[in-house]
Amino acid sequence: GEDLTVEGLCSAVMFFCTQLAAQKRTSRTRTGGWRNISGDHRPSCSLLVLCFWSLQLHSDVDKGDGQVRYILSGEGAKSIFSIDEDTGDIHAIRRLDREQQAYYTLRAQARDRSTNLLVEPESQFIIKVQDINDNEPRFLDGPYTAQVAECSPVGTSVVTVVATDADDPTYGNSARLVYSILQGQTHFSVEPKTGVVRTAVPDLDREVQEHYLLVIQAKDMMGQMGGLSGTTSVTVTITDVNDNPPRFPRKSYQFSLPEAALVSSVVAKIKAVDLDVGPNTEVDYKILDGDGLGTFRILCDPDTQEGLVILHKVLAVDFEAKSSYTLRVEASNRYVDTRYLSAGPFSDVVMVRLLVENVDEPPVFSASISRMAVSEAAPVGTDLGSVSAHDPDASNSPVRYSIDRQTDLQRYFDIDSSSGVIRTNRRLDRELSVLHNITVVATETLDPSQVGKAVVLVSVADVNDNAPSFAVDYQTFVCENAQPGQVVETVSAVDPDKPENGHQFLFSVSTEAAGNLSFTLRDNNDNTASVLTRRAGFVRRERPLHFLPVVISDGGVPSLSSTNTLTVTVCDCDVHGNHQHCSQGAELPDGLGTSTAVLLTCILLGVVMVTIAMNRRRAEPLLIDDERDIRENIVCYDDEGGGEEDTEAFDMFALRHLNQTQPAGRDAAELLPPPSLTRNPGPHKDKNRLFQEFIRDRLKEAGLDPTAPPYDSLQTYAFEGRGSATQSLSSLSSLSSLESEQGYEFLREWGPSFRKLADLYGHHEGGGRGVASGV
Repeated sequence: GEDLTVEGLCSAVMFFCTQLAAQKRTSRTRTGGWRNISGDHRPSCSLLVLCFWSLQLHSDVDKGDGQVRYILSGEGAKSIFSIDEDTGDIHAIRRLDREQQAYYTLRAQARDRSTNLLVEPESQFIIKVQDINDNEPRFLDGPYTAQVAECSPVGTSVVTVVATDADDPTYGNSARLVYSILQGQTHFSVEPKTGVVRTAVPDLDREVQEHYLLVIQAKDMMGQMGGLSGTTSVTVTITDVNDNPPRFPRKSYQFSLPEAALVSSVVAKIKAVDLDVGPNTEVDYKILDGDGLGTFRILCDPDTQEGLVILHKVLAVDFEAKSSYTLRVEASNRYVDTRYLSAGPFSDVVMVRLLVENVDEPPVFSASISRMAVSEAAPVGTDLGSVSAHDPDASNSPVRYSIDRQTDLQRYFDIDSSSGVIRTNRRLDRELSVLHNITVVATETLDPSQVGKAVVLVSVADVNDNAPSFAVDYQTFVCENAQPGQVVETVSAVDPDKPENGHQFLFSVSTEAAGNLSFTLRDNNDNTASVLTRRAGFVRRERPLHFLPVVISDGGVPSLSSTNTLTVTVCDCDVHGNHQHCSQGAELPDGLGTSTAVLLTCILLGVVMVTIAMNRRRAEPLLIDDERDIRENIVCYDDEGGGEEDTEAFDMFALRHLNQTQPAGRDAAELLPPPSLTRNPGPHKDKNRLFQEFIRDRLKEAGLDPTAPPYDSLQTYAFEGRGSATQSLSSLSSLSSLESEQGYEFLREWGPSFRKLADLYGHHEGGGRGVASGV
């Protein structure tokens, strides 16, 4: 096959005839001539849309008489290309676009029209669409954003832009691009071939201009006239560097300072301005010198970058002592870039003057905390000491003293309002409170709103005013088989007093029990004492308990003592001395006489008699049992009814307390039905007497037992009974009707199980029905 090239817009007619080299005879010629609609553009030389170029196929067999028919097949046949069957002319019927398809492979046949046989072998050829410059360059990644630091040197790379051209880069200059900058060329440049954007000046300053908008052009045909072009934008942001030092807007500042300012309060604010942004604006403030160097300090507010002048000392500002302060403050960058030191110095200094304002100040105590001491044995009215306060203002107003009673609720102390002397107002007890923390208040007489306060700590010194006692409540046991000299208990003592040299307790047996033959006491000289047995042969059954009075005295001045009784229980022990059985019985203490025993017995009898008398004087109940059993109810209706039956209540007897019973005679009489509700037992009275007595007994038991269910009661309603059109709805009255036609003969048909019931309700002589009385 051969290649046929379509080229040139409205190009000259081209002719060629090519045969395969292996073909020995020229049996068919192809002549072509075309006016090209090549590429994507319509030709400007013709108004025709179709057939802008043509290619003629001609066979040597074709004599021009119409016997040869030409057929075209392959890519684009009939859709893009068509052939004239008579002449063999091939035409393009659609616009060609090389960027969509650059090659078309076609096959041509010449057939005899009458026989439809090939007159020539099928020939294949390729049509190549030649490119023209019909696509402009495009920036696929635009628009671009980039950053570059301020003060960057000339030629610093900022960003690289890339454009693409869909035309054939291998043919001509249609896809050869050249970059240029259309906007922003005073500060930036672009390399024509690579598209690298660079800085063009060395003094880019973010503080002057932070953002630049560049317009970059890419043009094909090597930038020559007639080439196509495309543009994109590049937004360049200038990033900050620390090239600006902090500067105070003013050379000096002046502030007013009240002399009553609190410690750590902000008394002034100054700010050094830094044109940079971010961390480059962080400033450190420092007081270089001045007469307020030790009185004030300065900090930087991290949010606002302000310098905060803070009062540093307590009561340091006093208008009467000093009316103004001067500070020399320096502001410097926290982070310094050494590359830009030439733009320094990166600090600034300012003078700050603070003028103290005179205010009415509260009284000031000579000491904010005072300490005093007093003995707990001191009498009421003892002077402890005095406090002193004065008015620091020029008026020097007199002050009056008082005690904040919230700190002295028990009013142990009092103070002289004029002199400030503190005295005891009550007896003190060191064992209750060792230290008293009270607040003394000084108030100006000319201005009571001005109040000063001070703390007074009063420590209470100890005196020996408490006797010692056992440290714990001892539970002491001794075995029946204990031997003489055996230690059964070691006792110790406690004393609320706190002597300077510590406690020195002495233990001894009371003189009343000095002749105790069972136990003795040994002082261990270490504030403890041991209880020892003096004999053997303790018998638990004869004397289960022994009592030993122990006298404990302290070493104070004066010495105090107390008698504490130690109870020793006799126990049955095993061979190892382990307690098996112990009795806790009442026994007289060792050494007590008969008179003491008689006295204890009399006291016990007196307590018993008083208890009995109080029990007999218990108050009688306000209500008797019958009154407690009364229950009532009130029934109210809004419309008229049938008479008294409307207000009859249900039987209250069923609601009696379950634990209450009444005499059998009264309850039985109340529960028996009226005579009108009983039936005549009939002629077979003797036969049914046993049954009647049985039912009557059960009825009586149920009536007398309030716990027996069911709790029945007869209740009438508003629209039944006498005086009502519906008459009574009660089934009880129907039992008394002798005219009832109710029959019970069917009960006999139910078998032996219902025989007794049939006898009760069946027909008997005399025409009556037998019903057990009392039912």
